[in-house]
Amino acid sequence: MAITPTMMTIREIAKTGLLSEHALRLLLKEGKLPAIYVGNKALINYDKLCEQLHNLDAENALKPENNSQ
Repeated sequence: MAITPTMMTIREIAKTGLLSEHALRLLLKEGKLPAIYVGNKALINYDKLCEQLHNLDAENALKPENNSQ
């Protein structure tokens, strides 16, 4: 059984408070969002986006802070 991904528009994701609408549009323009287009509307895979953000947090947590001045 295939699991259907949760596809959401930029505004729907922005309403969740995950990222602002402006930040989402910039990431989409850079090609960094897991999205498909239906006409002119971008539908973003919400589950994959959350996974990407979680992995970013994990990567940053593993790196020691650079305290040299």
